[in-house]
Amino acid sequence: MVTVGMLHYRKHPHEIKKAYTCASVAKMEGIDFYFFSPGGVRFEEKIIHGYQYENGNWLLKEMAFPDVIYNAANMKTLSQKKIYWELKKIIPFTSHPIGNKLKVYRRIKKIPEFAHYLIPTEVIKDPSGVFRALEQFNKIIIKPLSGSQGKGLIFIERNGDQIDLLEGSHRKTVSETELHSKIETVINEKAYLVQPYILSRTKDGFPFDFRIHVQKNGSGDWGITLIYPRIGSDDRIISNVSSGGYIGKLESFLDKEYGLESYDIQRILEQFSIRFSQKFDGLYNNRLDELGIDIGIDENKKPWIFEVNWRPGYVYRELDAAMNTIPYAAYLANQKKIR
Repeated sequence: MVTVGMLHYRKHPHEIKKAYTCASVAKMEGIDFYFFSPGGVRFEEKIIHGYQYENGNWLLKEMAFPDVIYNAANMKTLSQKKIYWELKKIIPFTSHPIGNKLKVYRRIKKIPEFAHYLIPTEVIKDPSGVFRALEQFNKIIIKPLSGSQGKGLIFIERNGDQIDLLEGSHRKTVSETELHSKIETVINEKAYLVQPYILSRTKDGFPFDFRIHVQKNGSGDWGITLIYPRIGSDDRIISNVSSGGYIGKLESFLDKEYGLESYDIQRILEQFSIRFSQKFDGLYNNRLDELGIDIGIDENKKPWIFEVNWRPGYVYRELDAAMNTIPYAAYLANQKKIR
């Protein structure tokens, strides 16, 4: 029997929703599963103090090292990270990072089939780079190189002689001197990127994009776990749920926005995401297990790659994700045995 260990920085699985769903799927699949944290690892004895779910309770047990590790979260402390890397040397991990926004952008540029779906992106070295982009595109966005959930994102638009700046839900008009000072401040704190703003809005004027969650299954093939639209409020420039947006249902959203073309749009999203995942996966030495691909569609119905994420969130769909996570982990373990 294949044994899957779920590694998390938290000590106990009762705080982790997907630990229970993974344990449930593993039981259905006939796979041995336990949850553990770095503090439970004993390298000398080659044992791990981990938790198994039995009869409605998590029971602490002494377990042998697993065949494969589902590394479900980033480690928090130096000691945790040290154990993480020691384990990675001897046991296959399911998940591997894809890099920051710029690294992802540069990798996608290597795929001729998808490079033209990328939004032109530059690192901001000084304020003049932002002014050049503003002159060229009129509407631009600057965002942190390593940010997430729309945090730190600023929309800038030139309207004649004035410059409008939108940060979160706060809009104001600034002078060129004020904008110069603002850019200097933010890039002194962290690395930022600048992009033209792609207009992906509903008929009612709300910003939207599609989150496409793709995963590998028990055969090692890419499949779609879920596609859903994310719609922002009209005072926002992005659709991120953490910034006041909401999640819609795919079919009803497509019917409302695209009518008779809704089926064609859905097929484009499905085919695009699978083909992209296959090509993108091939650019890495370590095979990837899942991606969150954010796709916008402009007024000409052209898809744009807004972002590609490692470890996309699982809110409300932990079971759907676990139905792929556990069989794929078992697939990796069996592949190692074959070799």
